[in-house]
Amino acid sequence: MLTYQSIQELVDAANAARCTIGELTLRQQAEEMGQDEIMLLRQMDKNFAVMEDAIAFGQRQEQTSMSGLTGGEGWKMLEYSKRGEGISGAFMARAMSRALAVAGCNASMGKIVAAPTAGSCGILPACLASLLEDRGAERDAVVMSMFTAGAFGMVIAQRASIAGAQGGCQAECGSAAGMAAAAMVEVMGGTPQQCADACAIAIVNQMGLVCDPVAGLVEIPCIKRNVAGVMTAFSAADMALAGIRPYIPADECVEAMREVGDALPAALKETAIGGLAGTPTGKALREKVFGREGD
Repeated sequence: MLTYQSIQELVDAANAARCTIGELTLRQQAEEMGQDEIMLLRQMDKNFAVMEDAIAFGQRQEQTSMSGLTGGEGWKMLEYSKRGEGISGAFMARAMSRALAVAGCNASMGKIVAAPTAGSCGILPACLASLLEDRGAERDAVVMSMFTAGAFGMVIAQRASIAGAQGGCQAECGSAAGMAAAAMVEVMGGTPQQCADACAIAIVNQMGLVCDPVAGLVEIPCIKRNVAGVMTAFSAADMALAGIRPYIPADECVEAMREVGDALPAALKETAIGGLAGTPTGKALREKVFGREGD
């Protein structure tokens, strides 16, 4: 396990070693696990391949969730991107499609990589696959950046939470957006400090997000929140690469996220009681899937 207790420690260690955070993480994991770095890289490449397969699965027109509440969102967004009508451009429309696809794959009980959770599984794959497929990034760089995302995720998990039941959706989609933003900055040649800045900006922009799954299922609004996480990650990465600072250090942003999560009422922590789950339509959808209580 990584021994870093803060994001700043990761940044300082990478700067001291004159390497990226991904390279630093890979090196330390290889040493601690007694494995060859090449073998670990190959395993991470296999993880990325699972993400790619999940995208392909979720972009099928016939994709339908186990509950029947959702399905086909990834395909619809992909078709929309092909028409060139996207307000945010074809690139972002395709990225949205990938996020919807992976989240849809999860809702269909397909194979995904929890990055860091199943509820936020579409964010990192959508961001990295978009850089690979649409921005010409090298696959090796993309795979290496997954070690960076993992390192940031481990620090967040230790200092705050990555569970919606503990910290709300900010802990899931917010953490995933921060991890993805940091990884993308590294792929695009940014510094370790810029990776940390991107993570901080992403967390700031997802802070306070509640976890209110309709019918207790990771579908509504979770699937669409993966898209919001992707948009947040891209904007955070671009701001960091432009030299825009978050002003509040990444570790303090993580601590603030923990405090906000602790302050959220239980009804907004994956209990399917409050928020959208508690709306008339949310309750009706629950009855559609599970029937009336007491029946």
